[in-house]
Amino acid sequence: MATAMTPGAPARTLRGSGVDRALPYLMLGPALFLVLGVIVYPLIDGLRSSTGFFRFGRQVRSVGLDNYRQAFADPVFLESLITTARFVVLAVTIETLLGLGLALLVAREGRYIRRIRATLILPMIVTPVVVGIVFRLIYASDVGLLASIAHAVGLDPPQILSSGSGAFWGLVFLDVWEWTPLLFLILLAGIQSMPVEPFEAARVDGAGTWRTFVDHTLPLLRPTILVAVSLRAIDALTTFDQVYVLTRGGPGTSTQLISLYGYQTFFQFQQVGYAAAMLFMVAIIVLIGAGFALALMRRQPR
Repeated sequence: MATAMTPGAPARTLRGSGVDRALPYLMLGPALFLVLGVIVYPLIDGLRSSTGFFRFGRQVRSVGLDNYRQAFADPVFLESLITTARFVVLAVTIETLLGLGLALLVAREGRYIRRIRATLILPMIVTPVVVGIVFRLIYASDVGLLASIAHAVGLDPPQILSSGSGAFWGLVFLDVWEWTPLLFLILLAGIQSMPVEPFEAARVDGAGTWRTFVDHTLPLLRPTILVAVSLRAIDALTTFDQVYVLTRGGPGTSTQLISLYGYQTFFQFQQVGYAAAMLFMVAIIVLIGAGFALALMRRQPR
């Protein structure tokens, strides 16, 4: 026989057991362990190696901040930092402009638009080492593709990898070719998620294409642009595979990025503490840049 509930009596709340309450934390455990092992521990160990302030069962001589002082007094490190900054600014700027232009061109649905989109993202799925090898063959002054084309039209082959400026711009072009699709995909998603009402109102008011782009598209797309630029800039700061295969930092130090200089210092010169100090400072720069980007995104009107 069913028991009738008394009117006004509070309903009973079923509380989960301790296992139910702990289940979300247990599910997050593997991801948290991975983050600690891949990101947090290397940062702590890098700080330990660069200063020797604390030990993890190893005998490490404490050097304090000497490695950091040496880095700021090292002209090669400062030159590598400047080269990396130039590379990141130029590559990310060109990739953002090209990605935005391509996203605007293929934002509308059409008969062949999907095929064009699929073609545009192909460079991004190629392994960076393979891209470096292919572009090294293209830039080669003896048997390269550009040299063959120059010989065919009766011109001298371009000396791209043998000059400092040529090698630097060749590296920038390689990065632009490979990673513009990433900016294109992110910005295309942002364009397709924008509301249509402001654009319909602008069309009714008789606004032109340029005014609509400046007054509506850019403000609505600004948070997406900030996300795309931040992600790509952080990734560009750690570029290693392409430059290692393409130029090895040469000729001279014209394409020696900070990641390559840190690699050479660690593995070739066996200066573990100094290399850890350099790369730890780069990590700090990345964290500051990410925090600045987050602050800008939070300032955007919702």
